[in-house]
Amino acid sequence: MRATQGAAAPVSVYLDVDGVVNPFSPKGTTDWGSEWSFADAGILDVAFAPEVVAELNEIALHPAARFVWLTTWEGLAPEFLCPAIGLNGQHWPVLTSLGWDEGPEWWKLVALQKDLESVGSERIIWLDDQLSQDAEALSWAEYQQDRVLCISPDPRKGLSRRDLAAVRAYLG
Repeated sequence: MRATQGAAAPVSVYLDVDGVVNPFSPKGTTDWGSEWSFADAGILDVAFAPEVVAELNEIALHPAARFVWLTTWEGLAPEFLCPAIGLNGQHWPVLTSLGWDEGPEWWKLVALQKDLESVGSERIIWLDDQLSQDAEALSWAEYQQDRVLCISPDPRKGLSRRDLAAVRAYLG
């Protein structure tokens, strides 16, 4: 954990890729008014807003933030996506679907819950475009009350300025 003695308790930030950092078939301009950037991530081309990457890099420096990959990219995110778009997430922990994708529950929710049990974060931020579609995850998050901030961006636009401002405010 990155928190030091006397610092704020760690906040685990669970980050998805597709529909969040890499929007699906983005059209027009980014939320910042700039053109979309495209990069070859080794396994496929990705679209991204450079401003999102810069904001995520800055937010990841927050002393209470503990970023965690929670994406179907799994280990490919730090290996291929990060160098392709300039995201400094090569050393973030990666949660995998291995063993969690066999039941009826959404594997991401199960993996997140297991990670929370082992790490003990008091608060979490979950950034995933599918959150708004998964009733069980929404119910779980609602039960957590103020302990969790869920952001489910439009998958064609990815994270917005408003989303990242909410993350910053939640981190304090």
